[in-house]
Amino acid sequence: MLFIMNYKVIAIMVACIALIIAAGCTQSVQSGSLQKAVSPQSSTIYSSDNAVRTESASGSAPVPAPFAGSSSLPTTIDTKIIRTAFITLEVRDVTGSVDALKALVITHGGYLSSSSIQAGYNNQLSGTVVLRVPAAEFENTLAGVKAVGTVKSVSTQGEDVTEQYVDVQAQITSYQNQLSQYNEIMKKAVKVSDVIEIQQQIDQVQTNLNRLQGQLKYLNSRIDMSTITVTLQEPEPVGGSTGYNFVNTINQGIAGFFGMIDAIIIILFTLLPLAVVVGIGYGIYRWRKGKQAAKVPEPTEKK
Repeated sequence: MLFIMNYKVIAIMVACIALIIAAGCTQSVQSGSLQKAVSPQSSTIYSSDNAVRTESASGSAPVPAPFAGSSSLPTTIDTKIIRTAFITLEVRDVTGSVDALKALVITHGGYLSSSSIQAGYNNQLSGTVVLRVPAAEFENTLAGVKAVGTVKSVSTQGEDVTEQYVDVQAQITSYQNQLSQYNEIMKKAVKVSDVIEIQQQIDQVQTNLNRLQGQLKYLNSRIDMSTITVTLQEPEPVGGSTGYNFVNTINQGIAGFFGMIDAIIIILFTLLPLAVVVGIGYGIYRWRKGKQAAKVPEPTEKK
């Protein structure tokens, strides 16, 4: 009988403990549900200065946070070289040589960027031609340019812009990622103030992106198309002139005659004030000398 009573007591105690545990679990679940219900939701906003901002659903101000850059850039890149050349040629016909260079660069897939011809002393012509040619045809085109005339000087340069090229590409990728993030955030924006702020950030990112894309386009143009600047000049004539010309001799004689007359006139007018002063002085001297001679008494004859 005692054993049966003890068994009942134990059963009652176990039941009480089970009820207490169940009540505690129910209270914990309700507390967690209540906390989840009152906690605000948050969204993430990326800024143009590589920052991410967390904005709560209640409309609190964004908080700056670090922005992780993109790692989509290639790990390896070809070397980027800008090749240029400057060459001076002596040619007999500057105008014909310009036409020959234009035809030459076209055959190599390039084009004539600019050209100029001017006349110098004794109507001696000279000119400057700028050629743009594909980088792969740089050496062949340069060899063809040298064959147009007699080479007086030549220099070539190769500028390595690989580091600058990679840097510009990295910045472009970063701004593209930011622009994509802003566009996604704009789709979810509800408040007018948020829309205005996001649009301002989009405009700033787009401006920087356009500037960098322009730099990359310019670099690609300089890398893909090498530049050859050619200076053309005609040879100096023998004796410094084109030969004897009787008409030129007469013209030079007439010019010399009138030049001598001009020189005489200049000398006369230059010395005229001095001549006037000397004449006045000499006149005064003669006048005083005659006056002194009149004052001297004549000698008397002795008887």
